[in-house]
Amino acid sequence: MREQASRAAVILAAGNGHRMGRLTVDRPKCLLEVDGQPLIERQLASLQACGIRDVTVVIGYHGARLRAQLDDRVRYVENARYRETNSLYSLWLARHALADGALVLNADVLAPTLLIERLVRSQAEDAVLVDRRKELGPEEMKVKLWFDLVVDFSKRLPPDQADGENVGIAKFGATGGRRLIAHLESLIAAGREQAWAPLAFRALAREQPLRAVTTAGLPWIELDFPEDLSRARRVIAPAIRAIESRRFAASVAVA
Repeated sequence: MREQASRAAVILAAGNGHRMGRLTVDRPKCLLEVDGQPLIERQLASLQACGIRDVTVVIGYHGARLRAQLDDRVRYVENARYRETNSLYSLWLARHALADGALVLNADVLAPTLLIERLVRSQAEDAVLVDRRKELGPEEMKVKLWFDLVVDFSKRLPPDQADGENVGIAKFGATGGRRLIAHLESLIAAGREQAWAPLAFRALAREQPLRAVTTAGLPWIELDFPEDLSRARRVIAPAIRAIESRRFAASVAVA
């Protein structure tokens, strides 16, 4: 029998975003604004639209600013070692939130609600959003697929051997969440505190199916560099607005 859809989420927001330069001197990346709204607020709105209100945010760099922004709308886990660790360690700190299943999101991803809905509504218990585009470089977290299953994650994967890019949003059912916790525990015990969270996803994919839910051409972007923020504001946000306008118009017509 299919497990109940996840009603919780973990947002990884502890990093210092040093590659953004002066833009993140006084704030974490997820408080950078697109269309006048911080990235993390857009994610929370999308999660709420999908029925997900139990949200845990892993904070670190300028964590006080995130607490001031979000107040008591979310739970907090603090990564006091954010300068010397990476997203795998942050997810391990919040591992208790995975026990009954949860979405896991990188806080620096801008995506339309419709894209998150595609993942949430997928029949697969455990799945990740994947962009099947072929223009991949060294910065992208690349994925290798076997039919529609993800079998590998790595930035080091040669582009000609990759089948797409990991968007940075995944979901896990209760069984997958508990198994993911076990892999996080094992990797941390092995000293992998500076690894990316997809290292644990790869370990899970080696023992059970991890479905690739494709972006189907929907716009999204991960903000790593100042030029990403510029593109988000100039190109991605207007494309998202257009999608939302069409959906609103369609809903009005049906009503």
